[in-house]
Amino acid sequence: MRSLALSTKAQTGRSGIRRLGRWAQEFASAHRLDPFPFREVAAEGYGKTEFRSDARAGINVALLAFPQGLAYAAIAGLPIVYGVTCSIVAALVAPLLTSSRFTILGPTNATAFMIFSFFVVNPNQDPVKWMSLIILMAGLALVVGAFLRLADLMQYISRSVVIGYVTGAAVLIIANQARHVLGIDFSNLGEGVDSPRTFFGVVWANLRLLPQLDAATAVLGIGTLVVFLLLNRRLAKLPLFAIVLVIMSLIAWFMQRGGAEIVTYREQAFPTFAFKELLPSPIPIRDHELVANIGRFFGLSMAIAFLAAMEQSVMSQNLGSRTGRRNDKNQDLLGVGASNLACAVMSGMPASGSLTRSALNFSSGAKTRVSSLLAAGLCLIGALTLGPSVAYIPKAVLAALVICVAGSLISPRNIRICLRATLEDRAVVITTLLSTLILPLHVAIFVGVGTSIVLYLRQAARPHLVEYEFNAEGDLAERAGKRTGNPSISIVHVEGELFFGAAELFRTQIQRTCQDPDLKVIVLRLKNARHLDATSVMALEDLIRFLRDDGRHLIVSGAMKDVYRVFKNADLLEVLGRENFFLGSTRNPTLATRNALKRAQELLGTDQAEIKIYFDPNADTEKKPTKKA
Repeated sequence: MRSLALSTKAQTGRSGIRRLGRWAQEFASAHRLDPFPFREVAAEGYGKTEFRSDARAGINVALLAFPQGLAYAAIAGLPIVYGVTCSIVAALVAPLLTSSRFTILGPTNATAFMIFSFFVVNPNQDPVKWMSLIILMAGLALVVGAFLRLADLMQYISRSVVIGYVTGAAVLIIANQARHVLGIDFSNLGEGVDSPRTFFGVVWANLRLLPQLDAATAVLGIGTLVVFLLLNRRLAKLPLFAIVLVIMSLIAWFMQRGGAEIVTYREQAFPTFAFKELLPSPIPIRDHELVANIGRFFGLSMAIAFLAAMEQSVMSQNLGSRTGRRNDKNQDLLGVGASNLACAVMSGMPASGSLTRSALNFSSGAKTRVSSLLAAGLCLIGALTLGPSVAYIPKAVLAALVICVAGSLISPRNIRICLRATLEDRAVVITTLLSTLILPLHVAIFVGVGTSIVLYLRQAARPHLVEYEFNAEGDLAERAGKRTGNPSISIVHVEGELFFGAAELFRTQIQRTCQDPDLKVIVLRLKNARHLDATSVMALEDLIRFLRDDGRHLIVSGAMKDVYRVFKNADLLEVLGRENFFLGSTRNPTLATRNALKRAQELLGTDQAEIKIYFDPNADTEKKPTKKA
């Protein structure tokens, strides 16, 4: 009986899993996401030619990804094995779900900067203990965002924000890595003096301790910079990061064997790792601080998710424009989210789309997503075989290479474009750059985005109002100077956005128009007005009541169906009066205005004004007169 009960429970469990799988597939299909886009590799036919191209690209990517993983983990202040395993796990999971064929996911400098910045200002928190939780929350946010198709909103993020953030983060990391290059020990600042946590504090500490630098370490670090920069001029297509890392590590070993006193050589090298150490610390589910730390790390997780989504969007657009293939940004977002969920369990470092590794994958001739899988496999082999060798990599060498990578991210041309393009771009890039140097990076990125959105809304919230009147010939024309003809009726043509940001400006401009005491009726022509919302509705309601209390009238003409729907749903139509609302017509755009003018004459109790409405649906230049009122 007991075995039968266990069998029944097992069947029930399997049935529940199958139902959950079917539900997930139906949910993904309903939200236009492909649950397994990797199958296109087999569908398109995969042969020896494609494998050779993918293998060549995979080797090149692995030679870059392995040392970069070490560097980015060092930047983040995490065990360097986390960067290697993230390069493996993310590169294995991402191609199964992303729409881009050339995407290579793994640790990136931007997310590493953000982690480092957060834990510098929160030194009491253990990044190794809580990193899995942070990545788990970021991964969940990315997956949910993919299903809600939030990647479409990335197009509204100004490129000036990205330029300012990357530039500031690069400057910050150069300042922080300089002490490792020069062999400066911040503990020499004095007893009871904490290590600096801000950019300006780090720069001051480096300058103050500069006389105490270690000569041998500085020679090794500066030498690494010089070697990399010289080789990069002539051999940029080679995997220089790996080559220079090996060369300078060998030089450091010979220097040490030759008696050179490299400052605290053992501390300036990294601990070795074996296979069992490739797994990160598990999520501390039973920890009594779990709930409190979910709230504490929530902002960091959302910032990592946002940054990963933004990096993926930029990379997808870049490679898509070069291949002529249109990638689904939300499908890519799903791949990034799934990769981070896997990294939360297997890696311990957040994954994002790497523009450098993805561009290398493309330029190396990759044909399919298999190149990413091959690169991951080669990184795994490297981790298993080269793990004991990382003890021979001095921190001065890796820090110098990190500075080279960070320096390559600073684009004077892009900065110059942002500073010269518009006043808004200049304000955004400067604000974001300064924020990265003053605030934690997970806060600075949102300061930059917020500044960009505010300035965009300021630009968009400027509706264009043109006032029309009857000229001396009795024709309807744009008013120039003082009113002529019949001053009792004014037609105000509104073009542009009428959302919440424009509501107050719109109301102020209309009230300024009403300052003429002879003006009795305003015909508000809303044919080209867009995005009317609750704030604008309340502003219009205040305006209607203001005019009515002053013995004046407001008539709306030319409004299209979307504006009419807002008027009706918000009960503004009843406040205005249905007889004062004239729906627009695409076939005869002037019909609503003509009817509005008739209504205006009824309200004035006069029909003396001669009204000429011109409309020709076939030609813009030839105008034909219609009725006279």
